[in-house]
Amino acid sequence: MKVTTDACLFGAWIASQIVKKELQPERILDIGTGTGLLSLMIAQKSVAAIDAVELEENAFRQAESNINKSPWKSRIKVINSDIKHFLSAGFYDIIISNPPFFENELESPDIAVNLARHDEGLTFIDLLNVVNKRLSESGSFAVLLPYQKLEYFERLAKAIGLYPVIKLMVKQTPSHSFFRGIVIYGRIKSAFSYNEITIKDVSGNYTEQFVALLKDFYLHL
Repeated sequence: MKVTTDACLFGAWIASQIVKKELQPERILDIGTGTGLLSLMIAQKSVAAIDAVELEENAFRQAESNINKSPWKSRIKVINSDIKHFLSAGFYDIIISNPPFFENELESPDIAVNLARHDEGLTFIDLLNVVNKRLSESGSFAVLLPYQKLEYFERLAKAIGLYPVIKLMVKQTPSHSFFRGIVIYGRIKSAFSYNEITIKDVSGNYTEQFVALLKDFYLHL
């Protein structure tokens, strides 16, 4: 499974919220961990215990291998399970997910790719139901979504009592429209913080804002 720039940005931004004390987790749940990227990034900037759940067996084995080679393996538990049937003791302070979001696009003939990219394994409603059951009363749910899916997802979230707290809208360049949104949800309805970030400037170089977020994670920034 490839590591995408937007997934790296997601992990780095959530980690930055922990560093700034906007989020103060003791327990974190990573739904659909894939390679383990998000768990590894967040473990570097927190002292939280992390449960990283992955359904697809090959991805699970890759995540397990990556995490076992890391300095944070004692705090990250990789679990091969369907999150809809995953059982855990207690609730989580933060739940993170980079969910399947190619529901209406051409599917790959590869079943593993479909599970990773489509809603065959986990629909938005499934995801939100799991979050609602596993999130503590004061907890936060962070999700990375295509920009065009944000309004739809927010309606589903509000229906179960989850409301946006912080939004980060993402552009590839100044001349592009927004293509991703990162949203942190909570159980209390209030005014939310709105932010924007552009990955590259007009010259094709990473912006200062992007570099500031990713410099601790990228080798050549």
